[in-house]
Amino acid sequence: MIKAILTGHTRGLGAALRDELLARGIAVLGLARQRAAEQPQLQQHLIDLGDSATLATWLAGPALANFLADATQALLINNAGTLQPMGPAGMQDNAALARAIALNVAAPLLLTNSFIAASGHLADRRILHISSGAARNAYPGWNAYCAGKAALDRHAEALKLEAAPGLRIASLAPGVIDTDMQAEIRASDATAFPLRDRFVALKAGGQLSSPTSAAKSAVDHLLSANFGEKVLVDVRELGGTGEALP
Repeated sequence: MIKAILTGHTRGLGAALRDELLARGIAVLGLARQRAAEQPQLQQHLIDLGDSATLATWLAGPALANFLADATQALLINNAGTLQPMGPAGMQDNAALARAIALNVAAPLLLTNSFIAASGHLADRRILHISSGAARNAYPGWNAYCAGKAALDRHAEALKLEAAPGLRIASLAPGVIDTDMQAEIRASDATAFPLRDRFVALKAGGQLSSPTSAAKSAVDHLLSANFGEKVLVDVRELGGTGEALP
């Protein structure tokens, strides 16, 4: 039985990833602050992934190991993240900045560490970080987001070198997807994010991919025979469309 742990499974790309996994008969443990509609093979745990202490306490318990105990293949998709705080350094709220690092960086690293420990009995375990074009190209006003996603890229590359038995990992830039995050970008102040009009034009020109198509490409790759051979991946290399932006 294939089992997957998925963060941020209630909205946007996360919801599409949840539905894609369930449609393929993969059991899902969803971690988020909100609960999705109940479905067969979906377990959910309400948790604030931006609270590192609470997450560490939960991971110290038996839930993760219990979920994976009867799995034949285990997946971890680190999807949850936040764009905030947007704006130039020196004008950001420090509490929001600390939360962004906790959610975008600390949570994936804590989950990955515990996932590797809990899945050590399996010959096939796979981790997918949902990264961004912002990890690979800097954007003004997104210094925190760029730093967080770049951290996931370097983390994936380091784990590839560590070569834990049976472990494969990749960090995927999923393209520009028509989600609430994109609406948040378009609604932002141009002084906080000078490239805002570029995203407005993408929406107006119908150039945003759907969460469903992005999720299908991501899960196809995650389950593929060559997953993990290349660590830094762009959805366009997988047959997806759109610019390599978040």
